[in-house]
Amino acid sequence: MGRRARGRRLQQRQRPDGAEDGAQGGGKRSEAGWEGGYPEIVKENKLFEHYYQELKIVPEGEWDQFMGALREPLPATLRITGYKRYPEELAWHTNLSRKILRKSPQLEKFHQFLVSETESGNISRQEAVSMIPPLLLNAHPHHKILDMCAAPGSKTAQLIEMLHADMNVPFPEGFVIANDVDNKRCYLLVHQAKRLSSPCIMVVNHDASSIPRLTIDVNGRKEVLFYDRILCDVPCSGDGTMRKNIDVWKKWTTLNSLQLHGLQLRIATRGAEQLVEGGRMVYSTCSLNPIEDEAVIASLLEKSEGALELADVSSELPGLKWMPGLTQWKVMTKDGQWFAEWDDVPHNRHTQIRPTMFPPKDPEKLQAMHLERCLRILPHHQNTGGFFVAVLVKKCSMPWNKRPPKLQGNSVQSRQPMQANPADPTAGGAADPSELESKPVAGIGDTEIIERTENVENNGNRKDGVCGPPPSKKMKLFGFKEDPFVFIPEDDPLFPPIQKFYALDPSFPKMNLLTRTTEGKKRQLYMVSKELRNVLLNNSERMKVINTGIKVWCRNNSGEEFDCAFRLAQEGIYTLYPFINSRIITVSMEDVKILLTQENPFFRKLSSETYSQAKDLAKGSVVLKYEPDPTKPDTLQCPIVLCGWRGKASIRTFVPKNERLHYLRMMGLEVLTEKKKEGAVLTEESTASSGPPEDEMSAEQRAEPAASPDAAPGSDPAGAALPQ
Repeated sequence: MGRRARGRRLQQRQRPDGAEDGAQGGGKRSEAGWEGGYPEIVKENKLFEHYYQELKIVPEGEWDQFMGALREPLPATLRITGYKRYPEELAWHTNLSRKILRKSPQLEKFHQFLVSETESGNISRQEAVSMIPPLLLNAHPHHKILDMCAAPGSKTAQLIEMLHADMNVPFPEGFVIANDVDNKRCYLLVHQAKRLSSPCIMVVNHDASSIPRLTIDVNGRKEVLFYDRILCDVPCSGDGTMRKNIDVWKKWTTLNSLQLHGLQLRIATRGAEQLVEGGRMVYSTCSLNPIEDEAVIASLLEKSEGALELADVSSELPGLKWMPGLTQWKVMTKDGQWFAEWDDVPHNRHTQIRPTMFPPKDPEKLQAMHLERCLRILPHHQNTGGFFVAVLVKKCSMPWNKRPPKLQGNSVQSRQPMQANPADPTAGGAADPSELESKPVAGIGDTEIIERTENVENNGNRKDGVCGPPPSKKMKLFGFKEDPFVFIPEDDPLFPPIQKFYALDPSFPKMNLLTRTTEGKKRQLYMVSKELRNVLLNNSERMKVINTGIKVWCRNNSGEEFDCAFRLAQEGIYTLYPFINSRIITVSMEDVKILLTQENPFFRKLSSETYSQAKDLAKGSVVLKYEPDPTKPDTLQCPIVLCGWRGKASIRTFVPKNERLHYLRMMGLEVLTEKKKEGAVLTEESTASSGPPEDEMSAEQRAEPAASPDAAPGSDPAGAALPQ
């Protein structure tokens, strides 16, 4: 098995789920630990205690507190979706475990509230230490961000929130590319990102240690895409997660760390290569083992030859208790044998133990690294999980990127083969032929343009705005085969009726609209930012895109019978609203209550002001806007934008259930969540169309009759009342 295959296997099988809360991510994380139905596990591991006592990772006199904290269940924490920075009352720490929250009858309503608000994207149930790396990235709305090992995605969600710090800007200049090696976990990532309805997120599926170098078009020239911020939250052994993943107690061994060290170093190296000069990369693990932590950082700093340095972030999170990084450590085998330096390791151990696992011998070199600037979070200091964070700043190009490439010809294709890294992270200096393609050739420096001229025809699927999956000869596809991303041509006859119906502002970026099909009727229209459009069009053969864009319009089942074939989608309404100048109905708070609790309220049930706005509108999709009244401070003081449908004599909303519940809670209404009482609170999924979109229907579903012309676009096939 080759190194890359081994790395992929390790990322898929060894990555612990303790660094982030899995409440909304699903997968093994939410099932692991004492609350997941495991038989009683004795929380003892003598080798674990021997190892960390020998390494002195805990201050003297605190060992019993440290072990006591590890044996206690992890308290539940949550973060409120916002555009400020923790800890400004946006992150909350409870003294309750997740099991108690889920099982206690007294907390049933609170738990239902947490689930509903999580699904609607208003809170994230995330472990406290997991919130730290995105905060230390110090990301801003104009930053291009890469999240290298992103699933299940609560850190990614934080990064998206930072992009949208100014809610008045629907399309920030920056974006997040969220990657994960595991195809199935990528879909957990998509679910997380969808909660936040951002046009600036792209989910891709690659081995992080060889994630492809992308290019973008800059004034007609091809330039390498370098990221302003990179989050490198690598797969790790996860012994910092013992409080919720209690099977770590019986499975813990130093072999896990020894096996993961090389992969972690390769991922971190690849991240550093793709970081812009002056950019910031955060390396983090949920492990306390220096082999996965300081050893990786020390080796990366040594091979960077001054291109990277550890940033001093001691004052950036006031109130956080942390220990400085270790400067000395030893390596222990799984059977308890210790080695203080590489020269002591017998030859028969060289495949398991590598020179990069030891601290530098040269005292001056070691001191210059400032490993004490790394942050170690210990569980007993603030009742959290264990964690490690290091913040790296790139000062100049990596040394192997400064060397002129050896060109074999004058064509662009001859410049594409990648140059080997002269210092292999796992072999102590020998180049690995299997990784040749992952090493960039960037002329004399990272900022050098590697492709100045390239015909559109040379970019395969870019032709006609179609960004499909990469061909199998260049990249083996794992998991599901994704549909292509097809941008709407400028002269497409589909768009003018939409533009006219909603009186879209001339500044509306129609070139950023895309669909997921090349044949038949376009059922859904999605939107991305212009920066992500640039990335998609120029890299369709280099990367496997799982998902991007937010849904902004859906085709009506009987669309041709209305003035516009497409209705608005709630998912993208806050992005679209600034560009819409027609079919906007301003509603009162009482109107909002009626619209969200009744299926198809007749005009007479709404205020006279709402009726006067709606009576002259043609049937079809509308925007329902609530504006707060500052003279009435006891009423809801935040604006609400809802998608609706103006029928013959009634109006209905098209809002997902959990979002409806959220708005009703904000208006002080008691929300009944039992299934038998939810019948009147329709969801967008049950009313938006008669079943799934046509391109996702079975043959039997396609044969069903369409809804009445006077219905909302595709009535509920189960018999929900239609607008009259």
